[in-house]
Amino acid sequence: MNDSLLSDRALVARYLKGEENAFPILFKRHKDRVYSFIYMMVRDKYIAEDLFQDTWIKIVDKLHARKYHDVDKFLPWVTQVARNLCIDYFRKVKRTPTITTKDGTDIFAIMQFDAPNAEQKMVKNESDARVRQLIDQLPEDQREVLLMRHFAKLSFKEIASLTNANVNTSVGRMRYALINMRKMIADYQIAM
Repeated sequence: MNDSLLSDRALVARYLKGEENAFPILFKRHKDRVYSFIYMMVRDKYIAEDLFQDTWIKIVDKLHARKYHDVDKFLPWVTQVARNLCIDYFRKVKRTPTITTKDGTDIFAIMQFDAPNAEQKMVKNESDARVRQLIDQLPEDQREVLLMRHFAKLSFKEIASLTNANVNTSVGRMRYALINMRKMIADYQIAM
């Protein structure tokens, strides 16, 4: 069987048995989601890159220390490690992400990570900045659920587990985040 077709659980088990080639498959499988999540939390490319590296170093250390259990899903576990490092970073610098923007349509459809030409790239960057500003204006609990759901692609059950809340609370926070974003878009008459 092709190693890249193995489940995360199987790859972790192989890695823990000494098969070093299993970890790069896990890394490649989840690196984009993890980086996007971190970047959306800190809003700074260089800080995100540092925290991304720290996350994977911590993952390797925790795996070797046997602090990952088969019952855990790998991506939510990695996301929790990344989240904790972001929180530690903000505590260290004693600041929170701040930006401001507003708009309407399906804003998450706008956020794609490549543009074919310079004009489209400029429009995309402006739209992404508006979306980031909207997200940054949300209360922290709503922002966190929104980022985990849309950028880390976690289920509400996984989000609830990571945030020590129940599923209904997580769904409610997501609902209020979207309501608040729509309201800001209408209030400020933003065009995306």
